[in-house]
Amino acid sequence: MKNIKNYIQNNKERFINELIDLLKIPSVSADSAYNQDVIDTSEAVKLSLEKAGCDKVEICETDGYPIVYGEKIIDPNLPTVLVYGHYDVQPPDPIELWTSPPFEPVIKKTELHPEGAIFARGACDDKGQMYMHVKALEYMVANNCLPCNVKFMIEGEEEVGSVNLKSYVENNREKLKNDVILISDTGMISNQQPSITTGLRGLSYVEVEVTGPNRDLHSGLYGGAVANPINILSKMIASLHDENNHITIPGFYDKVEELSAEERAEMAKAPFSLEEYKKALDLKEVYGETGYVTNERNSIRPTLDVNGIWGGYTGEGAKTVIPSKAYAKISMRLVPNQDWEEITELFTKHFTAIAPKAVTVKVTPHHGGQGYVTPIDSIGYKAANMAYTETFGVPAVPVRGGGSIPIVALFEKELKSKIILMGFGLDSDAIHSPNEHFGIFNYLKGIETIPLFYKNFVELSK
Repeated sequence: MKNIKNYIQNNKERFINELIDLLKIPSVSADSAYNQDVIDTSEAVKLSLEKAGCDKVEICETDGYPIVYGEKIIDPNLPTVLVYGHYDVQPPDPIELWTSPPFEPVIKKTELHPEGAIFARGACDDKGQMYMHVKALEYMVANNCLPCNVKFMIEGEEEVGSVNLKSYVENNREKLKNDVILISDTGMISNQQPSITTGLRGLSYVEVEVTGPNRDLHSGLYGGAVANPINILSKMIASLHDENNHITIPGFYDKVEELSAEERAEMAKAPFSLEEYKKALDLKEVYGETGYVTNERNSIRPTLDVNGIWGGYTGEGAKTVIPSKAYAKISMRLVPNQDWEEITELFTKHFTAIAPKAVTVKVTPHHGGQGYVTPIDSIGYKAANMAYTETFGVPAVPVRGGGSIPIVALFEKELKSKIILMGFGLDSDAIHSPNEHFGIFNYLKGIETIPLFYKNFVELSK
């Protein structure tokens, strides 16, 4: 693998252009208007795996969008790495906040990405990071240095909760059998300091509906005499946190894992500048649960956030109505030991109970998943750390991530293997936001680092 840097340099423009072509396809799984685009993307991923060197690639139909499965088996007696990724992307809204069209990728230089970054929806989450693995395989096959077997499972429903992946995994345990699962759908501290995500938060996502009168009413004739669902919903949501930003749902914290002072001190060693954090977000001050610092609030503590709220008239000009209904979408990020279905039930019971009799409340669960923590003494973690150390020149730092990949806990339960989260994105890459981007440095560094993981994992497994 000594020639990997030369291989990447010689194929740099092609690697970038191939990713750009993939990013042009608007594979938005949450919006049915993009159905064909999502299907087209699965075909593009299949073709890329075939060209990279997989001996077997297939489109596996589900009740939703298909899963692309590929494999390169060189010796059944050697270890097997299973690569997971997703080809679907978040909706691009709000479009007007993008500085360039979300599905017309452009390369721009930034302060953090002097070599340039690809701006497009899905650039970092997860097409760019998924495609690093495809190109890493290409390198290993082309240079006859693939040290073990590899399988790919690339899905098209991650951004809508991986609703059909569970049954696929349960029905294909033997097919997906592996020794370690490799995922790049997370980030790292900086381009100078790599990190390995050792924990993910779980998720409970619900939609709430508050109904008052049986139709929209004139706010002059009825104002003050009937309940306004938007007013009521706003008060109910506000009551979900107390003055210390502690979540008020009874039982919510009963199973929360409390880290020791020693563990929190170890976490604090990770490089972090609060001033740079505030500057990057244009904030005068941070905000969150009392008693915890920023890097704890967004990783080891559970949260409850309103992701969207609407009702009544929102068009141009004025329309004086008391709406019949008001809605909100709410997500709760959970920590290990919190069961997402139990939390969803606690939320539903509490939210219904706090509603005044003047309205009715409906809570609709959308999706969720369990949190996950991986040990840092596993062979997979050690192999990843060795790979990062070689390509970055410094060891990786273990960190707890604030995001959720609901299927990670499912993988360990069903496939009985550890998951290694080798992310190469940065927190500033604006995933799920306008102007999402992925650094050229990060993309190519991932392609360089991943083959070393394979090499180290095989050697440590002997």
